[in-house]
Amino acid sequence: MSESFDLLIRRGMCATPSGIAAADIGVRDGRIAAIGNLGSAKAPEMFDARGLHVLPGIIDTHVHFREPGHLEKEDMETGSTAALLGGVTSVFEMPNTNPPTTTRALVEDKLARAAERMHCDHAFYVGASRENIGALAELEQLPGVAGVKAFLGSSTGTLLLDKEDAILQALKAGRRRMAVHSEDEARLRERAKLAMPGDPRTHPVWRDVETATRSTERVLKLAQAAGRPLHILHVTSAEELPLIAAARDIATVEAAVPHLTLAAPECYEKLGTYAQINPPIRDARHQGALWRAVNDGLIDVVGSDHAPHNRADKDGIYPQTASGMPGVQTLATIMLDHVHRGRLTLERFVDLVSAGPARVFGIAGKGRMADGFDADFAIIDLAARRRIENRWIASRCGWTAYDGMETTGWPVATILRGAVVMRDGAVALPPRGLKLRFNAA
Repeated sequence: MSESFDLLIRRGMCATPSGIAAADIGVRDGRIAAIGNLGSAKAPEMFDARGLHVLPGIIDTHVHFREPGHLEKEDMETGSTAALLGGVTSVFEMPNTNPPTTTRALVEDKLARAAERMHCDHAFYVGASRENIGALAELEQLPGVAGVKAFLGSSTGTLLLDKEDAILQALKAGRRRMAVHSEDEARLRERAKLAMPGDPRTHPVWRDVETATRSTERVLKLAQAAGRPLHILHVTSAEELPLIAAARDIATVEAAVPHLTLAAPECYEKLGTYAQINPPIRDARHQGALWRAVNDGLIDVVGSDHAPHNRADKDGIYPQTASGMPGVQTLATIMLDHVHRGRLTLERFVDLVSAGPARVFGIAGKGRMADGFDADFAIIDLAARRRIENRWIASRCGWTAYDGMETTGWPVATILRGAVVMRDGAVALPPRGLKLRFNAA
C-alpha cells in the first residue's frame, strides 16, 4: 500500500544535513515525514521541483518591522510579506519600536498584533534598559521571546545600555544568549563632530573602527566574567574578528548582508544617505576580512538587518538622516548571487541562514531538512537571473539600496509548515505565522 502525505515535493535537489542530492519530500501535519525516493506515495497536493533546489526555510534573526510606533515605515504584515517573497519563513523582530519592547505587557502586545497578521513564524526580542534589568531573567523566558537585545551604542530608537556596571548586571540577569549592537557610546559622542553635514562618506569616520572594537572588547570581557553566552550583531571590522575568535567559548557572531555586499566609499558616492546604516559600511579591507571569516567558519549567522525608513527620513541633510535600509526580501537573492560568483558554497549559505540561526539560538524544529522538523522550505532557482527593482519591494518604505542590481539565484516558492505560502512572486495564503518555539536554555 502506498504511503500518503499532505504534500509531496517531487524531484528537487534537497539540502539535507548529509548533503545536496535529488529526493522527494513527504509532509504530514506540517512536518517532514519522509525524504527519499517516494515514487509510489500519494498526496492531495504536489509540488514539482524538477530543476530547482529545495533548501530549509530561511531564518532572518535580525529584522525591524517598526510596529508599534512607525507604521509609515513598516508593519508586521508588510514586513512579513517581504519575508515570504524572499524565501524567509521565520524572523526575530527587534525591540527598538515605539514604545520599546521592555516589559511583559509590551511583549504580549507584539504577539497579539502578530497573531493574525504575520505571514511568517516569528519571535520578538526584549530590549535591555537600566529600568528593566531586574526583570530580564523572567522576560527572556516568555513564550515567543527570542532573547534579550542590548544597544551598547545609540542607534535608531531610545534603547541604550552603555555603562559598564549596567551591562554587567544585564549579562548576569539571565542565561539565554544575549544579542548586542556593539558600538561605544562615549566614543560616538566624542566623535559626533566628525560627521560632516551633507557628506555621508564621513559616517564610517564618525562611527570608526575603534568605536566598534572598544565596545566589542569590553562586552566580551564582561560576558566572560558573567558566564553569559553572547551574540555580536552585524560585525563590521577586521579588528573585531580576532577578539571574537579568542572568545568562542561564549561568543557567536552575525554578519549582515550590506557589509558583505557594499563597500565604502563607493556605496556613499552612489547611494548617499541610502547607504547610511549603523554600524556603518566600511571599506574593502573590512569587507574582505568578513568574507574570510565567513569561509573560515567564524561567522555563525548572516542576517539582513532589515531596517526600513521612508524616503523623507533618508532624503534630508546628513547626519540628520535615518540610519537603516530594508533587506529581508533581498537577503536570499543577494547571498545566492554571492554563491553564484564563488564567494561561498551553497552548503555554507544554508548553514548561515538556516542551520546556524537554529543552532545559535536553540530554535526548536527549524533550520534543517530532517524527519520531524517543521516543513519550512525555500525553493530556489539557482539559474534564474533577474534585476532587483524598487517596484518589487513589498516593504512599506518602497525602496531598496540594491535597485538595479542583477542577481543570479531567486526564490520561486516559500513553504511554511507544509503550506505553499508564496509562489512565483505572489503571496498565496492569508497570514498563518506562529510564534517560534525554543529549546530549554
